[in-house]
Amino acid sequence: MNAMDPRPPADNGIVLSPAQQKARRQRNIAIGLAVALLCALFYAVTIAKLGSGAIKGAG
Repeated sequence: MNAMDPRPPADNGIVLSPAQQKARRQRNIAIGLAVALLCALFYAVTIAKLGSGAIKGAG
């Protein structure tokens, strides 16, 4: 934003239609689920690679 810009700071000049807003929300939910599943997969693979030694303790 510069001093010559008459728009308020929160207005970026883009107005989405309700269909675009719905599509964006669905896309964001899908991305969030994909990231969560990837984290769960990494966690499960890490636990599997460590084996039962890490669960019982190293000693």
